[in-house]
Amino acid sequence: MFGALTAMPYILIVTMKKSLLVVQSQSSESDSDGTDQAHNQSIVVPTTVIAIADSLQKKDNSWVVTSQIATDLSIQVQDVTFTVHKYPLVSKCGYIGRLELQPSISNFGYELKLENFPGGPEAFEIILKFCYGLPLDLNPSNSAPLRCASEFLEMSEEIDDGNLISKTEAFLTFVVLSSWKDTITVLKSCETLSPWAENLQIVRRCCDSIAWKAPRDNSMVNDEGWCFDDVASLRIDHFMRIITAIRARGAKPEIIGKCIMRYADRWLPGMDAELEGLRGYGYGKNELQFSILIGRTEDEGIEHSKEQKSIIESLVSILPPQPEAAPCKFLLKMLKMAMVYSASQALISELEKRAGMMLENANVNDLLIPNYKSEDQGKMVKSLEKRTMHNTDVVQRMVEYFLMHEQEKQQLPLTSEKSSVSKLLENYLAEVAKDPNLSITKFQVLAEALPERARACDDGLYRAIDTYLKTHPSLSEYDRRRLCKIMSCGKLSLDACMHAAQNDRLPLRTVIQVLFSEQVKMRAAMQGKEPAASDNNSEQEITQTSTKTEIMTLRAELENVKTQMTELQRDYSELQHEYEKQNNKHRNGSAWNFGWTKIRTSALFHRKLDGNEGGEGHQRSNSLGSKINFRRRLSIS
Repeated sequence: MFGALTAMPYILIVTMKKSLLVVQSQSSESDSDGTDQAHNQSIVVPTTVIAIADSLQKKDNSWVVTSQIATDLSIQVQDVTFTVHKYPLVSKCGYIGRLELQPSISNFGYELKLENFPGGPEAFEIILKFCYGLPLDLNPSNSAPLRCASEFLEMSEEIDDGNLISKTEAFLTFVVLSSWKDTITVLKSCETLSPWAENLQIVRRCCDSIAWKAPRDNSMVNDEGWCFDDVASLRIDHFMRIITAIRARGAKPEIIGKCIMRYADRWLPGMDAELEGLRGYGYGKNELQFSILIGRTEDEGIEHSKEQKSIIESLVSILPPQPEAAPCKFLLKMLKMAMVYSASQALISELEKRAGMMLENANVNDLLIPNYKSEDQGKMVKSLEKRTMHNTDVVQRMVEYFLMHEQEKQQLPLTSEKSSVSKLLENYLAEVAKDPNLSITKFQVLAEALPERARACDDGLYRAIDTYLKTHPSLSEYDRRRLCKIMSCGKLSLDACMHAAQNDRLPLRTVIQVLFSEQVKMRAAMQGKEPAASDNNSEQEITQTSTKTEIMTLRAELENVKTQMTELQRDYSELQHEYEKQNNKHRNGSAWNFGWTKIRTSALFHRKLDGNEGGEGHQRSNSLGSKINFRRRLSIS
């Protein structure tokens, strides 16, 4: 019988058994024996409904069932209208069966509007095909919307055997959750299904499934890192639930850190924006760089800024506390973004502390943090004359955190970490010194942030001070002396001393100290001794590991000087012996004067006489120019 009926298109056939199913409406108060009362408060639905329809056709913004029997129900889902038959839906959907359908005003039949329908018109179209017995295509993309929509319409087994709730639930449990890719797809589709997907535990089951399949250590991670890319494509709340589940399973901090870093690279586009310092400072290039960095917040609106701020705060909150979880470079990038999007002060302080404890792994570009204030809301103040380009206070606090961390570890006075941070700070000072708005007080405080014993050599500090003096030519003599007191002239290398001796920007007192320090070093080199510090900080301890290269270089130069001095002494003895043999002094005077002049003009001869005779009037040659010779004479006198 049914085989013959399937060949008859456009016909809706309803077969009825002896018993009828009476579905009470929500407005009914009690059962009644009256026929009229039953007709008014309930809908009589056959126990078995077999609907045969050809297809659904879309006309403009509506869907119409093609059938010879006239439709009698109009259902609106969002802005799409479905014109269908009432009985196929009532036989599958308990929600529609309980409603008192209102007669349509414009057309014959009834009309219904489904508010907040999960899955939208796309899900209702598939449900409509299921109710009419048309082929149903379940896949990972539509399984979650159909599960939520069937729950909304109450398509349970109590209404009909093999209803849509049981079918979608079985598909999710046995097909989707066994596949990594399908689970990711379903979880993405749940982003628009709140709160239905949460209440039906679809999100929780998907997150747990991903957590069980995720790698727990580096040995389980392949080179491509596709698992990180898949997880990073999810919404932030779903991502946080997955990370929480992965951590509960005992995953390594490095794995969790890699996931968080991949997520930040995907959803925080400003993470890759790096300023190149103040090279060629002006209100052109660097101002453009800042506008590129902060322009996103202005163009994309307040809602986008709130979303970015929420992502930053969420990622920092789930970042493992172990140092190996994230490198210092990533922490400093997150710190820049947190300041741009005006994150909470507690979060900014946490990032400063964590980055400060790993400061030896940073570089100068990482520390070039734009100077924002909380009231700016991520915008640069227009009055650039009153504001420095970079936030030096943040760097100062991170240096303090670093020293506190070193003190807690009870390290020796000078460690490799402190030496690295010292060089980093000197290079940073050389960059920010190019800012004409940087005050001398901030420069001095930042230069003195590390203890003096942390620097084995002050060449980098001298370069930063010279850059600051070059950028601020109007400094008074008092400020110049105040600035130069930061460095130790006894810790300058020979090259730095030669440069400082000719530097007109330095105060005269500093130049004299540099010349005196250079003489002390040269005398110590001639005598084969290591030079001692010539200033108030000479008692500070300098380890041999950091000065070993310089000592070896000085010793090599000393050996060379001794060799040349020996040759000169031998030549001098030969000339003197030859002079004594000559009987006629007038005849050999020209040759003797020539040789004697050659020896007297030798710089090494003067150095030897200066070291042995202690100032009998012989001075060193003018190897550094007339200016240096004059200053050295002043220092010797």
